[in-house]
Amino acid sequence: MFVIGLTGGIGSGKSTVADLFAARGVPIVDTDLIAHRITAPHGVAMAQIAQAFGAEFVAPDGSMDRARMRTLVFGDESARKRLEAITHPLIRSETERETREANGPYVIVVVPLLVESGTWKTRVDRVLTVDCSVETQIARVMRRNAFTREQVLAIIARQATREARLAAADDVVVNDNGATLETLGHDVEALHQTFLTLAAKRADKA
Repeated sequence: MFVIGLTGGIGSGKSTVADLFAARGVPIVDTDLIAHRITAPHGVAMAQIAQAFGAEFVAPDGSMDRARMRTLVFGDESARKRLEAITHPLIRSETERETREANGPYVIVVVPLLVESGTWKTRVDRVLTVDCSVETQIARVMRRNAFTREQVLAIIARQATREARLAAADDVVVNDNGATLETLGHDVEALHQTFLTLAAKRADKA
């Protein structure tokens, strides 16, 4: 299977671009959705999380208390690494399973921290970055999540720089101010045709 890794900073519009590919029949594997699923009520990560962090990090419904955990890992690097040691292997195995089972001409794996991970670039055939300015990111996230500017800047500071994501990219979709669903659709269609051609060449060599 020909695999495209789709990434971008918070507020860049990764989900919008992924939805446009999905509308063209491309299977989407979203690592954020997998992360939510394994930490949902009685998800496969919950027993380890409860053991490592204590029952206070488990919400009454059996899911991870996201707000409490977010506060902890933002201020405690060792806690973040403990959480990632639990969740990342599970996310990886689920991502690999869903990718193997995907039925389509090629598959897109949405990985917000693709550049930061250091390993994802070797596990995909091409990297597609959704790009926009930092100010656009800030405005979108403040509007969407009701975060303060300082909160958004703190999240951005923990992610790869815009320059690093662009340097890692084989392909780029620009989703800055002025981009519309129509213009994004044109960009996605052009990339879709490119990916179909590359996937077909891969299949011919197999």
